Amino acid sequence: MSKKICLITGSTLGSAEYVAEHIQEILQEKGFSSSLHHGPMINDIIDQQIWLIVTSTHGAGDLPENLKPLFESIKLQPLDLSSIRFAVIGLGNSDYDTFCYAVNTVENILKTKSAVEICDALRIDMPNVDDPDQCAESWLPNFIEKI
Repeated sequence: MSKKICLITGSTLGSAEYVAEHIQEILQEKGFSSSLHHGPMINDIIDQQIWLIVTSTHGAGDLPENLKPLFESIKLQPLDLSSIRFAVIGLGNSDYDTFCYAVNTVENILKTKSAVEICDALRIDMPNVDDPDQCAESWLPNFIEKI
């Protein structure tokens, strides 16, 4: 039985969604089943065991508007997420001091609730990467190997 991967996106301009859609195609080609959620609520995904969060960083290092409700909900609820394993792909701009801070926010909130990080996050510096899809695809074997 193949492992099911829950892709969760947080995007302001759509770039994170495009990267997640590309990753989903690659995972399916490799025999994984997956679901893709753009800004889900906790009840939509709580039963999923493996989360791959793809998020941009918005404003002064914030989560995108469509992802904020999920992580505020996780942060405020007395949840035990120890059965959940996760990894994060972040999109940002290293010209800002808050480069990929959304990744830090996601990691910190999930770890506080005992979720287990699968591998180091990928932080894509959008102005300096020609193809973010390819960048994420190159990182993917590291993730797959550890799940």
